[in-house]
Amino acid sequence: QVQLVESGGGLVQAGGSLRLSCAASGRAIRTYAMGWFRQAPGKEREFVATIGWSGSTSYADSVKGRFTISRDNAKNTVYLQMNSLKPEDTAVYYCGARSGTGDFGSWGQGTQVTVSS
Repeated sequence: QVQLVESGGGLVQAGGSLRLSCAASGRAIRTYAMGWFRQAPGKEREFVATIGWSGSTSYADSVKGRFTISRDNAKNTVYLQMNSLKPEDTAVYYCGARSGTGDFGSWGQGTQVTVSS
């Protein structure tokens, strides 16, 4: 079982940037697909971005061109670079791992991102 710890959240003004990190332990993530998801108050958790074991990426339409997901398998860490942040990006951001074709899981505790207008 892989354990995940997110960090890097905070309070930022609209138009600003943040870089989230997801540090994995317990297993090497090089064969896992990794993803970032977020949950705003009163809303369901939603997909933000994923990166496959090969490095292929996928993004939600709402963050395309502003967010970049990357991975460093040597450090067992996944990142989410968030630029041009908007108030609607405010949420708790979670990192998840997926082995094979199953669902994402092994959720961390999340990191709060708050974007002020």
